[in-house]
Amino acid sequence: MTIFSESSKNPNMRLAILLLAAGEGSRLGGFPKALLKKEGDTLLKRFITSVQSLQPIETLVVTGFYSAEVEQEVQSLKSACPYSLSTVKNLMPESGQPSSVRLGLESLQSDYDVLIIALCDQPNISSPEIEALVLQFKQAGSGKEIVLPMVHEKRGNPVLFSRRVIDQILLIPGMVCRPFMDQHPELVKTFVSNNPAYLMDVDSQADIQKLGLDPIK
Repeated sequence: MTIFSESSKNPNMRLAILLLAAGEGSRLGGFPKALLKKEGDTLLKRFITSVQSLQPIETLVVTGFYSAEVEQEVQSLKSACPYSLSTVKNLMPESGQPSSVRLGLESLQSDYDVLIIALCDQPNISSPEIEALVLQFKQAGSGKEIVLPMVHEKRGNPVLFSRRVIDQILLIPGMVCRPFMDQHPELVKTFVSNNPAYLMDVDSQADIQKLGLDPIK
């Protein structure tokens, strides 16, 4: 039994994006993953540039460790970004990713219909992968409010959430997306995909080479 009684699908859905970029990158020797480069551009720039084709009404980047450096990169991208692009700083990034997610959810300002929560260190995630999630949401039954990519039976990222789900999460003090999904599996549309981009992220120096990223200098 779903906690929602009617569909929240809208053929002209307004998209918001929450990009998590607060991590310490400790396994990289202490380096902001968002500022890793591929073909000369930072992962942050590549992602922000790519998703502009989807016309997101808001893109919010959560910073934490290395906030000054990441915020400077975001600022440099604003002139080429026709839609809302902003940052919010997690003052306690050592509390982990859930604290960044909660802060980001509380800080969104737009009247969006669906939200993509993305990681800053997935170099092969761009507009086609996000478009696929939106399409899955549109095609899902009325009881499905979340789209979770699964590749080789492993959870992937980004994940799509309806505004109704986010509003429900925010009503619960301290709640974030992963435990909410675990508590409400009936709301989750599993998107089975062979696209490895949903799993690929950067955790080590070996990943930098494997993913074709520029070496850290």
